[in-house]
Amino acid sequence: LSSRLEVKSLTQRLAGQAFEVILGAEPSQDKRQPLALPPRRGVSLEELQRRQEAAEERRKSQEAAVLKQLAEKREREREVLHKARQENSAFSRKTEEKLQHKMEVNKENREARLHELRQRLQLKASLTQHEVFLHLTQSNAHLKKK
Repeated sequence: LSSRLEVKSLTQRLAGQAFEVILGAEPSQDKRQPLALPPRRGVSLEELQRRQEAAEERRKSQEAAVLKQLAEKREREREVLHKARQENSAFSRKTEEKLQHKMEVNKENREARLHELRQRLQLKASLTQHEVFLHLTQSNAHLKKK
């Protein structure tokens, strides 16, 4: 133990000194012991076959799990695509309905403006005819007086 003892002086102060003492391990403990291997026992043919069958079952189980995950993923993709198609179809239908409504409103407005313009034109035409009639009657009356 004394051969592995190491002392380092850290600081010197008025009140005293500080030391660091490092204790090393015994030289006999530095050598690592090899790990003891478990005793080998003879492995029978049945044991090897059992292990191989167990490994095959694990492999099949893992394959089945992977296939199940893939199937679930594909099903989810199908659901997402179906939902996207439905939403797209609904959007198209709503857009078409809005466009039809807008076209109907525009047609009604155009017909209303045309009707209003025809009425004004008829009114203007009738006023013009009335004015011509009045003018002619006034001219005839004026001519009769002379």
